Amino acid sequence: MQLDQLDQLDRLYFGNPLSAWLTAAAIAAGVWLVLYAVKVVASRRLAALATRTATEVDDLAVHLVDRTRFYFILAIALRAGSVALVLSDDVGIAIRRITAIAVLLQLARWGNTVIAFWIKRWSRQRGGTESATLNAISIMARGAVWIVVALLALVNVLDYDVTALITGLGVGGIAVALAVQNILGDLFAALSIVLDKPFDVGDVIAVDTFVGKVERIGLKTTRVRAIGGEEVIFSNGDLLKSRVRNLSLVSRRQVLFRIGVTYDTPPDVVRRIPTIIREIVEAQERTEFDRAHFVRFADSSLEFEVNYFVSDAYVAMLDVQQSVNLALLERFNAEGIDFAFPTRTIIEEQKTGNTRGPAAWREDEKTRGPAS
Repeated sequence: MQLDQLDQLDRLYFGNPLSAWLTAAAIAAGVWLVLYAVKVVASRRLAALATRTATEVDDLAVHLVDRTRFYFILAIALRAGSVALVLSDDVGIAIRRITAIAVLLQLARWGNTVIAFWIKRWSRQRGGTESATLNAISIMARGAVWIVVALLALVNVLDYDVTALITGLGVGGIAVALAVQNILGDLFAALSIVLDKPFDVGDVIAVDTFVGKVERIGLKTTRVRAIGGEEVIFSNGDLLKSRVRNLSLVSRRQVLFRIGVTYDTPPDVVRRIPTIIREIVEAQERTEFDRAHFVRFADSSLEFEVNYFVSDAYVAMLDVQQSVNLALLERFNAEGIDFAFPTRTIIEEQKTGNTRGPAAWREDEKTRGPAS
């Protein structure tokens, strides 16, 4: 009985004894179980770690482990088991090619996972909005991954020399780039806007004398809603060549203005006016008083210059400025301080022997011609 069993083990099947096939199956099963166990344990441990940390690297690791596919583990296990067998050249090449295809597909899947993870991260940083530019970046990056995988498959699976193919693609790419250089310029400008983020959707920007709110950042153009309500479309390339001021990033806004009081205001009242202005400004919320000074003797007023800052949005700044102006009006009326307005005073000197009154003098001014 034992001899029959030994004969059975030594009998050849496809060029290998049954004992070798059993050994290969045991190795393949063992490798598969180990790899699958590592995947399950690593997924659980990393998921638990990700819930306790604020970093995103462990989140990416969890995604990569979860995206490890069954065919990849099976291909590695079968390749490990084939080591115990004596196989023909054709069968050995077939197994190596199948393993290479499984590895390349898994690498492509991991690459797409990394791309999707960072695209979602950028989207969260932009307030959860997914623009056309981000989607285009995702598509181009995924396409680049699959092109690399395809080239590696040609080299490692089909033993194809890709040198001529890469050269042809390079020459063709240069020709296409020259033909559509303006479009590519706007496309790369869109990528620069997304990556460098000089502004984002929802920001208020100023381009030269134009001011508006960014509504959409596309692959070729950026659409901005003007204060007057019309939509203005900028080419991405032209937009980055201009001086763009992001008004939404202003931490505080300056309010600078001048007021004037009449010349008959007493000096002690003039001395108190900067203090009055300071009290009014500091009484407002989110304001930072800078200065208030009696700066000059104007043509028809004693002029004061006031400067303060408001740490809020533009509309809120206008509300604060209105409150300051109303408080100044009320306080000046209560103090009996008169705001100045443009006036002209004419002084008439009465000459000896001149009996004409003011009316006669004005008439003479009307009829008198130019001096000879």
